[in-house]
Amino acid sequence: MKTCALTGVGGFVGSHTLRHILENTDWNVIGIDSFKHRGKLDRIQVQLEGLDASRYTNLVYDLNVPFSPQFMKKLDDVDYVISMASESHVDRSITDPRPFVENNVNLILTLLEWAKVNDRIEKFIHISTDEVYGPILNGGHKEGEPHRPSNPYSASKAAQEAICYSYWRTFGVPVIVTNTMNIIGELQDTEKYIPMVMKALLNDRTVTIHADTDGTPGSRFYLHARNQADALVFLLKNHTPAMYPAADLDRFNVVSDVELDNLQLSKLVAEMMGKELKYELIDVHSQRPGHDRRYGLDGSKIANLGWRPPTDFSSSLRKTVQWSLEHPEWLY
Repeated sequence: MKTCALTGVGGFVGSHTLRHILENTDWNVIGIDSFKHRGKLDRIQVQLEGLDASRYTNLVYDLNVPFSPQFMKKLDDVDYVISMASESHVDRSITDPRPFVENNVNLILTLLEWAKVNDRIEKFIHISTDEVYGPILNGGHKEGEPHRPSNPYSASKAAQEAICYSYWRTFGVPVIVTNTMNIIGELQDTEKYIPMVMKALLNDRTVTIHADTDGTPGSRFYLHARNQADALVFLLKNHTPAMYPAADLDRFNVVSDVELDNLQLSKLVAEMMGKELKYELIDVHSQRPGHDRRYGLDGSKIANLGWRPPTDFSSSLRKTVQWSLEHPEWLY
């Protein structure tokens, strides 16, 4: 039986990953979260409903601080690491960049400093974003293309990847990096797009939709959190990390094949809620400097290994909307 350490377990995606691991493996899970940012114990409690929670251990720790010897002792049995904890909201990274970037850099250093002295760790998956590559008007970036981050959030994620590479190269940490797209699902914070739109619709407010100066809304690919979690479990079960002197550490894009612009997505959500969408297109460049109209990733590498997303977008979105309407406390 393996033991997986999952950072950011109280976050939206982290909590879905916790449930997915417990439902689909016999692994033990050690969840780590400071609960100082957007992590909530409430999410963990929701995700553990109906499950045998005896395989889960919850640890509270601020990853900005190096692990103490006493805390590392609690992690002696860890075989797998999923490094998911990070500040992730672009607007907050623009409003106050320094603490945002420092947090994301410090936490990956804490994890890698521990991992480099823990010979038991077999696989260390670090979660990153499509935004590190910068915008692309057509098609998708392949793994390992140059990073051109457009805002402090994506720059902090690119920095995390660079630090991961250095610890892979210098210290032999068995790192795998995954880059993924915009993630949707139940329990998401209202600073994110879909719950923000739902909250506006429930309160009969106008939805502001980011667009370019020509009025074209920005577009994104959307992936349900359980699909992201499934890809991570797939890699942990089926892939052995490349080690130096390989030319690069292993990188995998985890993708969705559904692309929608912001207006299309808002209309879909409104339709599923039975609400009329009132919206206003705003020039995003006056509201969010460093905005990119479109991101895209090429998902053929992980697909060639045999991974397929288990949940389609339409049913994922409908489930997200329905669950959120049944649990309105998560929209406030």
